[in-house]
Amino acid sequence: MKSPILYLVIPCYNEENVLNLTAPMFLDKVKLLVKQKKISAKSKVLFVNDGSKDSTWQIIEQLSASDKTYCGISLSRNRGHQNALLAGLMEAKDKCDITVSLDCDGQDDINAVDKMVEEYLNGCDIVYGVRSSRKSDTFFKRTTAQGFYKFLKFMGVETVYNHADYRLMSSSVLSELAKFEEVNLYLRGLVTLVGFKSTCVYYERNERIAGESKYPLKKMISLALDGITSFSVKPIRLITNFGLLVAFISLIGIVWSVVIALMGNSVSGWASTVSIVCFLGGIQLLSIGIIGEYVGKIYLETKHRPKYIIEKKTND
Repeated sequence: MKSPILYLVIPCYNEENVLNLTAPMFLDKVKLLVKQKKISAKSKVLFVNDGSKDSTWQIIEQLSASDKTYCGISLSRNRGHQNALLAGLMEAKDKCDITVSLDCDGQDDINAVDKMVEEYLNGCDIVYGVRSSRKSDTFFKRTTAQGFYKFLKFMGVETVYNHADYRLMSSSVLSELAKFEEVNLYLRGLVTLVGFKSTCVYYERNERIAGESKYPLKKMISLALDGITSFSVKPIRLITNFGLLVAFISLIGIVWSVVIALMGNSVSGWASTVSIVCFLGGIQLLSIGIIGEYVGKIYLETKHRPKYIIEKKTND
């Protein structure tokens, strides 16, 4: 079996502080694997500039000029991590045998790539990089992240626990992934839908080498909403079930109020009335909001707008 061509696909957004530190790590890993004849000498490190406002793209151009193993594409504007990652994967799809996607900040253990390539050579088309622990996270980060995965599972979204976007995929998987046309991307869910033989590689996540995290709580919540609304209708079913429960309780209340009135024991009051009205009003607004979220997703999907636009490329 000939050595596969590997592309490391690395989305970058405002990473000027860390890129010059981590890029040599990626290059060294590729060259070591080439030297060990595990991958082809045509393998690349592909950076995806996600509309950065700093000098990230200039650094990518300099890296590409310094070594032919580096290459890069630049999106016309910031499209978000998931779209930038997809852009890199689709760019590499017809040029390689396998891709490994990972973050630019150096937190994903680059040495796990060795094991991922071995698993591919053993017949796996997808290899998930899974964190073996979260001891490097703060208590808040660890609690919210674990709650995030459990909540997705509860909502019926099929995901790999403690897996982000550090994974190996073969060109066969990428070809099938390209057939998914939804605009609201949640790649962690899409990849599991593709199928093919898969396995997991466990690794320790490192501290960020430099710069600040580009995934604050607000973006994590947004990603969770995309994952739930793109892969599950369970929230709407919960609304239906809860509506039936409230309707049943209301029916009991109506019967009770009629019986009390016929017995002549009714007393005019406002507290109970206000409480019921406020409760039902809140439930209705929440339900309309959740349904509106789904309607908004449908609205965006029907437009069929491009998920990204590539503005520039380095010489590949």
